[in-house]
Amino acid sequence: MAIVPEFLIKRIYQKGSLKKLENGASVNLKNILGPGLISGFNYVKINDVTFEPKDVKFITNNTEYIGTEVSEDNPVVFRLGQTGTLIMTGQDCLQEGINKIIIEALNPEAGIVQLKAEDTLS
Repeated sequence: MAIVPEFLIKRIYQKGSLKKLENGASVNLKNILGPGLISGFNYVKINDVTFEPKDVKFITNNTEYIGTEVSEDNPVVFRLGQTGTLIMTGQDCLQEGINKIIIEALNPEAGIVQLKAEDTLS
């Protein structure tokens, strides 16, 4: 199992991309690590609100993936330099000032990958 240092994982998050949606939020990600696969989404947590895979969508290369549909049998190819938007719906989660974000995803080589970031609304 590959170990990816936390400081590298943190750079996947595009600072300043946090946006409020009618009933949720969105953030942008960019793969700066190398060719990779996302084989699942465990959860996304923003402040004290947790979004389960059914409440998460990932849009990349004009394709929309619902969190519950992403698996080892149906992974998302996320190439070096590729960008994507992660959309969480179903709950209001944002606050004025700094928002704490945790994205926990699965990768076939690294296992559980947890991205932690802080951002303010753009």
